[in-house]
Amino acid sequence: METELKNRLFPFHQEKGSESFPVNGRLIVIGDVHGCIRELEKLLKKIRPKKKDRILFLGDLINRGPDSKAVLNLARDLKATSILGNHEYRLLQFNHSLDSSPLRDYELDTLKILDADDWQYIAKMVLWQELPSENTVFVHGGFLPHIPWRRQSAKVVTHIQEVDKDGIARKRKEVPGSKAWAQFWKQKPFVVYGHTPRKNVFKRRYSLGIDTGCVWGGKLTAYILPEKEIVQVNAAKNYIKG
Repeated sequence: METELKNRLFPFHQEKGSESFPVNGRLIVIGDVHGCIRELEKLLKKIRPKKKDRILFLGDLINRGPDSKAVLNLARDLKATSILGNHEYRLLQFNHSLDSSPLRDYELDTLKILDADDWQYIAKMVLWQELPSENTVFVHGGFLPHIPWRRQSAKVVTHIQEVDKDGIARKRKEVPGSKAWAQFWKQKPFVVYGHTPRKNVFKRRYSLGIDTGCVWGGKLTAYILPEKEIVQVNAAKNYIKG
């Protein structure tokens, strides 16, 4: 199965988004889970999804936390859609090249537990989802403000946190003192994203960041439409420190 997937998973994601996202009930959007299965189950119990509701993960279901396998299993059981996160992106790079040298230890651990069903689920992840009725787009990392969002690359939309003085997408640790991309995003559509962990949700006029650092001991956050409601549960512990 690994050989069969090798030639199709990674290129499949280069320009893949979804422009149609029909929702008959609520849309339940969940931030970065990172293997925190206990918190995810607690959050869902609090929200109580109904049959007509749809669940959308903003990517990074895996790595760092206690049980990536259980999170993927639950996501499939829920028939949830998922955006491609930078952690899934890196594993797809490996699956395409079979070069494990750039991977971190926790990514190697995740590779050991993934089965064919897991890879197929990751293969269906898209770069973004659009909800035209709310003029809203969901993405893992974000967008550069000076390029049409539909045309931005998988590397940018899964990794961007900040924008440097030259207008280049960066992660926070790369360029100290640069500004969050969301501070430059002053246009429609409204963007809901994860990837950049903060103590609280990061609300701006045209964007909402809902990665509240569950795996770091923060909270797991859901954003529910059409009510525009925030629902959160506390992390059981800081899993990064052990």
